[in-house]
Amino acid sequence: MLDKYGIAKRIAQELEDGFYVNLGIGIPTLVANYIPEGIDVELQSENGLLGMGPFPFEGEEDADLINAGKQTVTTLPGSSVFDSATSFAMIRGQHVHLTVLGAMEVSQNGDIANWKIPGKMVKGMGGAMDLVASAKNIIVAMMHTNKEGESKLLPSCTLPITGVKCVKKVVTNLASLEIKDGAFHLLERAPGVSVEDIINATAGKLIVPDFVPEMKID
Repeated sequence: MLDKYGIAKRIAQELEDGFYVNLGIGIPTLVANYIPEGIDVELQSENGLLGMGPFPFEGEEDADLINAGKQTVTTLPGSSVFDSATSFAMIRGQHVHLTVLGAMEVSQNGDIANWKIPGKMVKGMGGAMDLVASAKNIIVAMMHTNKEGESKLLPSCTLPITGVKCVKKVVTNLASLEIKDGAFHLLERAPGVSVEDIINATAGKLIVPDFVPEMKID
């Protein structure tokens, strides 16, 4: 199965030349390190940065350059820094082609829950609500099951909803899946993972084709 870096590498394959892309907190931020050669994309962070580069090497961090998760980042030539009002004008104006988000749960209808666990303190909902309401394409990067081994791909979300019917694809440590027609459609399985493993780890409705190819990560 994949680790978080493998998930990021697989999602990086979804990037297309000319895309404006927002990377959410957690696994999605790692996608910046794996942009394929020959692909020119602009990475946007909702705290007010366009033209974000990969993570800096140790010792080269600039504390004034951070992403929405407060991690230090780099900037590329031509990048710009601006206030959050301008940033959310970009997002709400649907100028972002692709948003990659982490999630605690995703439903077979494409609903996403990624901002709050009842009873636990949260700093705030962040920009996720705006992103899921405005982005043209949303891919979720997540582990297939929680720490108790329970599926996070569900018939319906049990946690507070961030957005409804908005997720197009999910890439997990076990598989890549497309969401359409009220079901998860299995596209690929992670290296070393069987179709049976994925079926057993998926609580939501899962459509499995006759042949499921293995992901090509490298």
